[in-house]
Amino acid sequence: MLNRYPTACQTQAESASDLGRRRSEAPSTGTIARMTGEIAIASKVAPGTRARLPDGFVWGAATSAYQVEGATTADGRGESIWDRFTRQPGTIGDGSTGDTACDHYHRWERDVALMAELGLGAYRFSVAWPRVVPAGRGVVNPAGLDFYERLVDGLLAAGITPLPTLYHWDLPQALEDAGGWPVRATADAFADYAVAVVERLGDRVGTWMTINEPYVPAYLGYISGEHAPGRNDVDAGLAACHHLLVAHGLALGRIRELAPSARAGIVLNFTPTVPASDDPADVELAELREDLENRWFIEALAGRQYPPRVVERYRWRGEEIVAGDAELIAQPIDVLGINYYTRQIVRADGAGHEPPGPTTAMGWEIHPESFGTLLRSIHSRYGFPRYVITENGAAMRDHRRVDGRVDDADRIDYLRSHLAEVAAAIADGMPIEGYMVWSLLDNFEWAYGYSHRFGIVEVDPATLERIPKASALWYADVARTGVVS
Repeated sequence: MLNRYPTACQTQAESASDLGRRRSEAPSTGTIARMTGEIAIASKVAPGTRARLPDGFVWGAATSAYQVEGATTADGRGESIWDRFTRQPGTIGDGSTGDTACDHYHRWERDVALMAELGLGAYRFSVAWPRVVPAGRGVVNPAGLDFYERLVDGLLAAGITPLPTLYHWDLPQALEDAGGWPVRATADAFADYAVAVVERLGDRVGTWMTINEPYVPAYLGYISGEHAPGRNDVDAGLAACHHLLVAHGLALGRIRELAPSARAGIVLNFTPTVPASDDPADVELAELREDLENRWFIEALAGRQYPPRVVERYRWRGEEIVAGDAELIAQPIDVLGINYYTRQIVRADGAGHEPPGPTTAMGWEIHPESFGTLLRSIHSRYGFPRYVITENGAAMRDHRRVDGRVDDADRIDYLRSHLAEVAAAIADGMPIEGYMVWSLLDNFEWAYGYSHRFGIVEVDPATLERIPKASALWYADVARTGVVS
């Protein structure tokens, strides 16, 4: 899932304990357009617009392995950093773990049948590295690959396109014990793991994503410590940023060698940053966060240097960079996955304020206009050949109707308004091929545990029964007709 903690950026005025704190206040008119290097193209979607997506547009849903699979010790799976992290007191809001999650590992057939009933055309899931290579490198676990082979074959038999992501934050604990992402050897191990997966499934998968949201494991895992492995080290986090991109480049090469007809790309999260006022300090902080959170990875992928403002602010020496890394990272990709949930409004003085607009149950502002601006900005500035919206959705309060079904009209409103922005961006010429709602199921929401629900399908915590919410039925109709209304 996307950057659930969109302000994990350390400034000179912030300590590590401040990294996850959000600061919001209504921005003054025009500040977003003045941000250094930003291409701000205004959204033109009118409220209540009825939008039609083009024929062939792919409608799907997304999950990730640790959040839904459960079965964390089944069939030879190794320990992940999240298995270790969730057992440390105080790391997870409700004290839970992903040991069971949605038990997708054992219930995948029913989940595939449910997706087929909803008329979904694609399922974006992640492969659990510790399930395939339990120690992170070395011996491959055939039983782990067998599971993903069954899943892929089941999806194809149901007419659903599999969209696997090789890494969604569940690093094998053995690799973290050896240094984790701040160590270059982890990128080499990732490339070997990619080979094992693509060798088994490459004849049936048409599109591969290497890494999901490298920002999150680098910053939240190694700088703020809010995510596994829970470290607080800026230098380690910046090294991790680079090595995650090196891992992407290495895996991209392996995918193209083993499955030359397949498409490959990476998934990035974006949380547009707006200064709370025209005060130079607010504008400077917003610019820094744009560079750190929204530009660092995409600039390198586009063959440009890491943002100098970040390098200078943190006195990063870049000792991890070796000859050829820039070219390795900037290999052309076939598709960019875009994850978006909200924007952030920042104040340099650290004062907290309520967001100016409506919010989700997470307290995140609902601001579809920023999504539209973001989409146009990405395509105008970088011009990748094609895009998929790989995550977009909202945690809502999920009120229950008399008949027991969750009536999540607010989630429907969120999805409707954001899909209207996607339709408008396509009408303006942006080659967006599909939309994966986050998430198919209520699941383990990382540091929040099970306290926040993003799913369009309810998962009963006692029985694990899947119960489609009103949003699932609405989304099924959209997928059937291609019309958002």
